[in-house]
Amino acid sequence: MPEALPPLLLSGDSPPVEIVNTGGAASFLLTGDHAGNVVPSALATLGVDAADIARHIGWDIGVDVLGRCLAVRLDAAFVRQHYSRLVIDCNRDPANPDAMPAFSDGTRIPGNANVTAAARHQRLAEIHAPYHAAIAAALAQRGPETVLVALHSFTPVLGTSVRPWHIGVLHDGGNDGFARRLLAWLHAHARMNIGDNAPYRMDNTDHSVPRHAFAAERPYVELEVRQDLLANADSIDAIAGLLAAGLQASLANAAVQPNDAAMAPTVRLQP
Repeated sequence: MPEALPPLLLSGDSPPVEIVNTGGAASFLLTGDHAGNVVPSALATLGVDAADIARHIGWDIGVDVLGRCLAVRLDAAFVRQHYSRLVIDCNRDPANPDAMPAFSDGTRIPGNANVTAAARHQRLAEIHAPYHAAIAAALAQRGPETVLVALHSFTPVLGTSVRPWHIGVLHDGGNDGFARRLLAWLHAHARMNIGDNAPYRMDNTDHSVPRHAFAAERPYVELEVRQDLLANADSIDAIAGLLAAGLQASLANAAVQPNDAAMAPTVRLQP
């Protein structure tokens, strides 16, 4: 057992997890592994400029507002994490070095350079574990047919790579029938470039969906939305409308009819 440390989260710090629309009755549970970019006061800024914590390395830009919009449209609960992915990445196995990266997209994270075993355990115990416990409890309360919808966003440019996709649908393993239905619906109805396991694949770096869906054969989908589509309230509302329609249609197992594309909400893409 690592040596005991003083508490990481102090009285003025945010709780590690928030559940929006706790009583949501829909057959969906929304999650936001990277919905916040708060750093506990005990860690100061991790040695990172505020501007860097505000960009994509610090969180999934736009996911908090998108999750809240979807929670209203679907009447679904949204379990969101408050702390920056640089403190501890809740979509990584805590044993993975990327759970507390020393570098992220070329930016050095001094506060993660020499994290002791005790400090790693502390971040896990006070942030990572309560977040996943809240997801597990919400799913247990709602039953085995509840669809786990993991919300993420991605930067339009990573390094020198331009990402052409607008929305990515991630799925691989477990009961991915729902994800495949949503992928087909988006291909048929959205006037967008829809990625099938792009810009990322669901692989052994993912932690949340495999942890909460695979063994239980729970239906799931992991969604990646390009961050320029989440840049303002109107754009977020349009994306939420599109995704809500697709999620509901996929839940109902509605037949995908390409000539019904006009029924989908219109989303104005950024120039």
